[in-house]
Amino acid sequence: MTGTTVLFDLFGVIARHQSPEGKDRLVRTAGVPAAAFWPAYWAQRPPYDRGDVGGADYWHRVADALGTRFDEHRVTRLVEADIDSWSGTDDAMVALVEQLAVRGGRIGLLSNIPEELAVHYEARHDWLGLFAVRAFSCRIGRAKPEPDAYRWCLEALREEHADRVLFVDDRPENVRAAEAIGMRGHLFTGSEGLRARLAG
Repeated sequence: MTGTTVLFDLFGVIARHQSPEGKDRLVRTAGVPAAAFWPAYWAQRPPYDRGDVGGADYWHRVADALGTRFDEHRVTRLVEADIDSWSGTDDAMVALVEQLAVRGGRIGLLSNIPEELAVHYEARHDWLGLFAVRAFSCRIGRAKPEPDAYRWCLEALREEHADRVLFVDDRPENVRAAEAIGMRGHLFTGSEGLRARLAG
């Protein structure tokens, strides 16, 4: 796909979703039943991902939704456990990103990610420097599938033609949102399928 800019999602594409072990650790650290924990965790997540609130405020909001209280020590442990749960990466996809960069391909990153996790990745993964644009939701104040998140990337990439961008994400609603503003979309199911799409 000569001349195409590839805009990648991070989690579920290059990085892995939360591990079962990481999720179990979070629930144990919170000290509440999993059935109650996860709805509260996700319901409060959008403002955290957009950078509207920091880690401590996020976890206090989760506690409020659960009808409990997390002290400072528990909040610190929850932040650490949360980061750890999202820390796995897909070596095959990291290799693909590196290959695209070596071949002169233009690549960007659009991720719903809170600041603490963004800092963690920046400190540990040099391959993030390969992306021409790193659009972390916590820093651009927009999160997928909000149309302005994709428009922000187009402007940052200085790409006037949305159809020259291939957006890669594992969530159908995020791919549909990219396509709605004119980008091409690829629903990620694995590295081989993406390689085939890029070779087409």
